[in-house]
Amino acid sequence: MDPRLDMQRRAAGVGRNAGGSPALTGAQSRRRKLPPRPADYKVQVIIIGSRGVGKTSLMERFTDDTFCEACKSTVGVDFKIKTVELRGKKIRLQIWDTAGQERFNSITSAYYRGAKGIILVYDITKQETFEDLPKWMKMIDKYASEDAELLLVGNKLDCETERVITRQQGEQFASRISGMRFCEASAKDNFNVDEIFLKLVNDILNKMPLEIPSRELSSSILSLQPEPEVPPELPPPRLRCC
Repeated sequence: MDPRLDMQRRAAGVGRNAGGSPALTGAQSRRRKLPPRPADYKVQVIIIGSRGVGKTSLMERFTDDTFCEACKSTVGVDFKIKTVELRGKKIRLQIWDTAGQERFNSITSAYYRGAKGIILVYDITKQETFEDLPKWMKMIDKYASEDAELLLVGNKLDCETERVITRQQGEQFASRISGMRFCEASAKDNFNVDEIFLKLVNDILNKMPLEIPSRELSSSILSLQPEPEVPPELPPPRLRCC
């Protein structure tokens, strides 16, 4: 055989393994072998409030960075999952978007029990959604954990010219509820949306031990299995609101 042909064949084989496929460099091989780092914490957050206040829009803006001008009303419950990193920890958030219509209360109430954080939303342009807040607080008192972090959100700040609920009214309501924080936001303009969820998660982390054994992670997340439509017997409600 011509030595020059043999050298060309050898050169053509460089970078391939015995099976003929391209060989991986050391760095590439290591990258492909590394599994994704598992979440340090798994946390459930629920969003509640009257129909049309923008609960779905807040969730979708945070998880997908999208906004729909004409969202359909949520039927029962919906959820999305997003992983965030905060304070050096990887947190897997399961965010439940609940229907605002009263006829779904028997279904949505079951999702309060596993929630580590609750976002209560009203529309700053609709008086009735603010007047409904005590009703939602009764649901929280009846079904949610006493340790759940609470955040009141006045949504639709992009409609400032149509505002009927002042910021001071929102602050005053939140100040009467033990441990409740308050802020205003706009899902449409993406104003304060990330801050809502990240601040809530930060407050949740403050109540959790710095290190959680992996066997205990299941206690901090609601199973993806369907919940019963009617919650089991629950302890007497503790009142946060007068």
